[in-house]
Parts: sequence; C-alpha cells; structure tokens
Amino acid sequence: MLFKTDENIPVELADLLRQNQHDAMSVLDQQMAGQNDSQIALVCQAEGRALVTCDLDFADIRTYPPSDYPGIIVLRPALQNISSLLRLMNRAIPLIDVEPLAGCIWIIDDLHIRIRCS
Repeated sequence: MLFKTDENIPVELADLLRQNQHDAMSVLDQQMAGQNDSQIALVCQAEGRALVTCDLDFADIRTYPPSDYPGIIVLRPALQNISSLLRLMNRAIPLIDVEPLAGCIWIIDDLHIRIRCS
C-alpha cells in the first residue's frame, strides 16, 4: 500500500511502514514542509497515497470526505512522542491488509482503532 506521512509524523514511522513492505514517502522527503492541508490532501489524491497524520483537521469529514481519498489515518496518542506514535502505528499495520482503508478514515488512539468509511 502507498502512504504519505505528514510533517508532524517522525521519519521513523515511514521507515516502519517500509519495513512492513509498504511504500511510504514523507512530506519532508518531497520538500513539502509548511504546505497547507489542502495541498497535502491534493498530493495524496494525485499519488494515490493514504495520509498518516496527527493533524485533527484531517478528521473533519466535511472538509476531507474519506470517500475522496486513498485513506486517512489520524494518530492520537496520549503522549505525542516517537515511541507512542510508533506503538499506535504498529497496532494498525496488521489491519491494513484486512480492513478497508481507501475511502475510510482511521482514528487510532491508545485504546481504540475507529474506522469510518463513506
């Protein structure tokens, strides 16, 4: 699967996705740091990449309808540090091949993985 990690996601998370046989690019890899959310969303659509972010703006389904995207994963750890973000993504990785992601938003916190599809 194709992923793009937002600039608020550590580069180690893109590495984790690649170690699990996914194609992951970061916003930083593409020199897109500082771009507004709508530009990031357009690039994800054009590249067919699911976005991994901590930005709650992407959880607003009125602004970013999940059906318009290859997938949106919003990570919401209690403590926003590298180890917490990697732990949340490690919980999600086994689900990537068995749960729908395209057209869906996944909200992942320390206790739950909520999946909403359009």
